[in-house]
Amino acid sequence: MVDRLANSEANTRRISIVENCFGAAGQPLTIPGRVLIGEGVLTKLCRKKPKARQFFLFNDILVYGNIVIQKKKYNKQHIIPLENVTIDSIQDEGDLRNGWLIKTPTKSFAVYAATATEKSEWMSHINKCVSDLLSKSGKTPSNEHAAVWVPDSEATVCMRCQKAKFTPVNRRHHCRKCGFVVCGPCSEKRFLLPSQSSKPVRICDFCYDLLSTGEMTTCQTTRSDSYSQSPKSPLNDVSDDDDDDDSSD
Repeated sequence: MVDRLANSEANTRRISIVENCFGAAGQPLTIPGRVLIGEGVLTKLCRKKPKARQFFLFNDILVYGNIVIQKKKYNKQHIIPLENVTIDSIQDEGDLRNGWLIKTPTKSFAVYAATATEKSEWMSHINKCVSDLLSKSGKTPSNEHAAVWVPDSEATVCMRCQKAKFTPVNRRHHCRKCGFVVCGPCSEKRFLLPSQSSKPVRICDFCYDLLSTGEMTTCQTTRSDSYSQSPKSPLNDVSDDDDDDDSSD
């Protein structure tokens, strides 16, 4: 079906509409063989609070952006190559239901659908697109992912020292390796994580020690698992944070 739609006028028109919704600031999306599979609004778990984002699933990329005018205008376009994506279901927690993790080497985050049916359809279509891409390319699924950032609201004190309380003066920071919310003194060091940045990035002392000695191991966890683990245990489930907070600590 995807192959039949690849060069159809209807598909070209739909992709053009998506391009226009992002305006001049968005990257061109029309290329030979690209097909728009589906679209919809998902709630993205951001650093400060969950936020609605418009998502577009293509056969080779996942695109999302901030909603400026519903179905008419979006900004802060993000493009994620599906070849690098793996997804994991998240157990329901309170008001956060029907969620899953979207994990890539550079950015990982949690999203939530309005219903269980929507969640199932999104996950099924994403998995199918990833499987088809890997089958055509002969590549293997990515086993390296960025850490999912723990939201600010999940931590009132540093998740490493368990002592420093966060205030307007004592700011929260995020370790780029484990995603924990940490205080400044616990995250003064920098380490080069090539998949995330060309420059050394902030990491907590615990991860720095493990990385420096080569003892950091890859350990995939679910969102709920990562928050319930003791800060003393290594955590390398990858995700990241919010669109408008990407450069923040």
